[in-house]
Amino acid sequence: MLPYIVQKGDTVLRIARTYNVNAASLLAANPGIAADEPLVPGLLLQVPAQHYFTYRVQSGDTLLRIAARFAVTTYALKAANRPLDLKQLHEGQLLTIPNTGSSRIVDARAEYGQRELMNNIESLLEAYPFLQSYTIGHSVMGKPIAALRLGDGPVKVHMNAGMHANEWITAPLLMTFIEDMAKAAAAGEKLCGVEARTLLRRVSLWAVPLVNPDGAELVQEGLPREHPYYNELLQWNNGSPRFHKWKANVRGVDLNDQFPAFWEQEEERRDVPGPGPRDYTGEKPLSEPEAQAIHALTQEQQFDLVVALHTQGQEIYWNYRGYEPTEAEAIAHKLGKASGYKPIKLTGSDAGYKDWFILQYRRPGFTIEVGYGVNPLPVGAFPGLYDEVRPLLIAALEAAL
Repeated sequence: MLPYIVQKGDTVLRIARTYNVNAASLLAANPGIAADEPLVPGLLLQVPAQHYFTYRVQSGDTLLRIAARFAVTTYALKAANRPLDLKQLHEGQLLTIPNTGSSRIVDARAEYGQRELMNNIESLLEAYPFLQSYTIGHSVMGKPIAALRLGDGPVKVHMNAGMHANEWITAPLLMTFIEDMAKAAAAGEKLCGVEARTLLRRVSLWAVPLVNPDGAELVQEGLPREHPYYNELLQWNNGSPRFHKWKANVRGVDLNDQFPAFWEQEEERRDVPGPGPRDYTGEKPLSEPEAQAIHALTQEQQFDLVVALHTQGQEIYWNYRGYEPTEAEAIAHKLGKASGYKPIKLTGSDAGYKDWFILQYRRPGFTIEVGYGVNPLPVGAFPGLYDEVRPLLIAALEAAL
């Protein structure tokens, strides 16, 4: 058994992922905790981790170099060596190296939020120097909203994910795709039968993997009493401490009802009087900093095609009030053929990101409802979801040409 002190933001799945153990084994070793209850920071757990070893720091070592050498993430290294400060490594220091059971940088076997995203971006930038990272804004709680640029082609495609809090699984889906594209481009290989390097010479992919980091944190970790919006959030959630149905940002505004595309009609149709788990449009379009960040990026880059990843329904929405370009339906059918998803001509919906993009630029925009089930989709469904999404995203990049 390996002793472990619970840190803020830890969950059973996150700890299990770090030490490459089964969540059921972790629960069995610690009968005082439950899978569906928030863990209390400071709690001492026993981790049945047999898959770890010790490494002595060498001259010139850095956290990123050690992580790359042992194919682990920097987050996993930090978690396995708490409370040590790994920013200050010194020669001869002994570190615990966990066997994560994965050679990937992006590991979607547990909840995926802001800390996983930022650690993954750091590791991806180290592994693939041609990848570029930007901060395009900040959330209500001050978390940076990260954008990644992959490729240097003149045709610009934007993909975003994690706009709805309990649809956070779209964030690792998009990040896994970025890792696979970067890896294939670096090696001169194909992804889904397409030469990645050649494609990225013609297309630039601008990705925002987690639009709503505050909301994702709320869904994944619950509401701590010290949260600055504690009383309001509890009231907006009808007094319930469970936030698994929460779609909005931390101010109770649905970010995909925030864009200036017949916003007034959407406000009237929703008829939600104030902040809550879903469907509140806010006091006005673009009142929320997360929506402002995506709006500003789009205006700045003038994308040729956009894709917004949501869950669930296995559907592709491609139109908006007749403002969509003539080729949009044909592209939707190509995306459907690649994924098995059904193209849907949607009516009775306004103020979404895809809606505004089509209205503003008359260019192809698509909302993809990934998977099927009840949100949040389970972590165990991730491999199958990615198998559906990967060829669709490749098809979207090609369709922009």
